[in-house]
Amino acid sequence: MTAHTERIRLTGTPSGQRVRLVEFGEEIDPLQREQLLSYGLTAQQTLTVLQQRPMTVVLCEHMELALEHGVAHHVWVEEDADQYHSPIVTRP
Repeated sequence: MTAHTERIRLTGTPSGQRVRLVEFGEEIDPLQREQLLSYGLTAQQTLTVLQQRPMTVVLCEHMELALEHGVAHHVWVEEDADQYHSPIVTRP
């Protein structure tokens, strides 16, 4: 995380915004943490938030992942500074 970037919860990120994963909160069960890592949710991974309701859906690489709000609330991200240099993907 840079000095100019604020850490925010994934659930507080608007649809269409691109972010970088910072870390998982301690509240996430270790087994669930391993599952998220196996899906490619690793530190500094770029994610695009596709929707927040009824679940948080993110695009990670070329895969859409749906996260329950109880999990997404404990995923910490930061704004991706590169998002302003490439197109943003949103869901209809």
